[in-house]
Amino acid sequence: MERIRCTIQYDGTNYAGYQIQPNGNTVQAELEKALKKMHKGQDVKVTASGRTDSGVHAKGQVIHFDTPLAIPSSNWQRALSSMLPDDIWVHDAERVDPDFHARYDTTGKEYRYFVWNKREPDIFKRHYRYHVKAELNVEAMKEACRRLEGEHDFTSFCSPKTEVKGNKVRTIYEASVEADGPELMFVFRGSGFLYNMVRILVGTLIEIGRGERKPEDIASIIEAKHRDAAGKTAPPQGLFLWEVSY
Repeated sequence: MERIRCTIQYDGTNYAGYQIQPNGNTVQAELEKALKKMHKGQDVKVTASGRTDSGVHAKGQVIHFDTPLAIPSSNWQRALSSMLPDDIWVHDAERVDPDFHARYDTTGKEYRYFVWNKREPDIFKRHYRYHVKAELNVEAMKEACRRLEGEHDFTSFCSPKTEVKGNKVRTIYEASVEADGPELMFVFRGSGFLYNMVRILVGTLIEIGRGERKPEDIASIIEAKHRDAAGKTAPPQGLFLWEVSY
């Protein structure tokens, strides 16, 4: 038995999230369906670095699975990709130590969130950008990003639906926003992220960009340790799981 690690990319538009669930097709279901075919009807369990919600995309999701098949590493990428839908792609595949775990061995993750900030929409980006019509103060959002960096209790930026029972202290190594014309890119690199955390961070930063809150409000939002203190949850389509570190 060998353990295979893959980096996968997917367009989450047509999926009810990454993780298998009773209602709606998922990325995990498609991966396990393809692996079942390759293993002549034998079920193969796939473990990911973490789940993504319905409509959220991934540029660098990492998975692992165990297999009795003696296929060269270089062939796994091509073979598995060929059996997946066009909106899921295996970027690379390699044999790893049997103790490697895609979820528990992570040392950090990077998420990126994209906003289309113009009065007119770009219909060709509607599945990959959050359209914000109001003019945004990028400098105010940059200042707020700096105040998010470091180790904090991010309870205020976590959905009440979270399954995390312990403390909600996480470290953000980088929080930034850059504008390229009407397109904004938010980058968050951290030790780990809570349920809906990035989308709530973005929703709060956009309220700051609109002038509805001030950058210095970040401190009191964190201090409150209550979801009601932070802004709205930004929609899923602008979010990408960009990279997972080990």
